[in-house]
Amino acid sequence: MSNNGIEKQRRAVSFISGGPLAPDINGIVVFTDVPGGAEVSVEIFGLPLYSPAVNGSGPMGPLGFHIHENGTCDEGSADDPFTAAGAHWNPDNQPHGNHAGDFPNLFSNGGYSRIVFFTERFKVSDIIGKSIIIHQNPDDARTQPSGNSGKRLACGLIREIVLQ
Repeated sequence: MSNNGIEKQRRAVSFISGGPLAPDINGIVVFTDVPGGAEVSVEIFGLPLYSPAVNGSGPMGPLGFHIHENGTCDEGSADDPFTAAGAHWNPDNQPHGNHAGDFPNLFSNGGYSRIVFFTERFKVSDIIGKSIIIHQNPDDARTQPSGNSGKRLACGLIREIVLQ
């Protein structure tokens, strides 16, 4: 609370950086408390361009986009990076497609994506210290436990923004 009795609006930020499979990805995700939940504002650059599935290989894009349970962006293996970030954040043990950390897929428009959306699934204080992951494939919102969204391309830690 501020000194005039009005609650401060909490915010958090995640600076996204690409890993070994997509080093050009960079961007920002801003989380803002709003009545009934949180607004999520996303601006990402350097995304891989869409390519369809060919000869049994998966497509590249649209790109799965989630909050993951652990607050680490340790790259680990160059072939399968960011596994230390853990699974999708799912605090109320819901089936996939309804995890609090399930976000809309990102669409690469010439390498750029910008979206803003509302979620009633959390407030900013719930996600500080978690991570954001961008995956190579679209989240199908049904395959358990992670939507068949493929390898992890980019990661960012969620940190509180302290406003004075």
